[in-house]
Amino acid sequence: MTTQPQTADAVADRPDDQLDALLTDIAEDFSTSPRSPILHTPAEHGLSFQDVTFPSEDGTPLEGWFVPAEGADTVVVINHPRWFSRSGLPAHLEPWRSKWAGTGNDVEVNFVPDIAILHAAGYHVLAYDLRNFGHSGAANGGLTSGGIFESRDVIGSLRYVRSRPDLNDAKIALFSRCLGANATLFAMERAPQAFEHVRCLVACQPLSARVVLEQGAKRNGLPVECVDEIGRRIRLRTSFHLDAMSPVAAARSVRTPTLVYQVHDDPMTRPTDVQAVFDAIPGQDGRDKELFWITGTTRRWDGYLHFQNNPTRVLDWLARHTR
Repeated sequence: MTTQPQTADAVADRPDDQLDALLTDIAEDFSTSPRSPILHTPAEHGLSFQDVTFPSEDGTPLEGWFVPAEGADTVVVINHPRWFSRSGLPAHLEPWRSKWAGTGNDVEVNFVPDIAILHAAGYHVLAYDLRNFGHSGAANGGLTSGGIFESRDVIGSLRYVRSRPDLNDAKIALFSRCLGANATLFAMERAPQAFEHVRCLVACQPLSARVVLEQGAKRNGLPVECVDEIGRRIRLRTSFHLDAMSPVAAARSVRTPTLVYQVHDDPMTRPTDVQAVFDAIPGQDGRDKELFWITGTTRRWDGYLHFQNNPTRVLDWLARHTR
């Protein structure tokens, strides 16, 4: 939902058939996602890597990179936001630029520097494409489910790590972003046994579908009441109610030390939603969970770029729980 903002009067003056078409377009855009190309690789940073493929929990073929680090005893497993791939998103190029310019996110996000930083810090890295993104297989009719179907990919990545003889005894940390963070939380709710040996989670910018649509309606001059109708149309396409795609309830099942971070003034969501996710995560004290806000920007993409620009906090969290 990224069209240019419109005034309330313009919305009110729109013929019913035009409003109906707009709501349909929003529902279709929210239910499926175009793929982003893989334009960067670890080779750009002089890193040796393996192209790998492995099955999701339901057999969907997933594609990724494994970047070994000599002497490492921990592997960091990375997934990505919606619309992105393991290499990022070329939002500085068309057609992505037009889609994201309205929210100020018309800049490239390249995730490969994150891999280089983790490798330099002494970690193996497994970065993979979620289903229906990057080079991974199509599944579920191409539908995006806010993390529900995608949770199967998180389980598949953990199984793959344990299937490799060179990683059989490795400690595991997860670095999950946006849709990937939601997917991780849903997987923890559904299959907690799969995470028994995961040392920690970094969850970058999880979000709830309803909040995203409400914020989009606000930006585009639509009455908030339209969100229920959009949600009805999304459910007819995906079978999922909007509220079922919120990770808040799933976060109650987290038993892994978790660091959450978010751009505070991101117009695509609200701080209260991320706070609700964090508050739902059980924790005895500050050692079990932490939340920090990125300030001084309204660009969501700056949250995705935060680690490569300011890696210390995340690296300290990983070291605290894996070394």
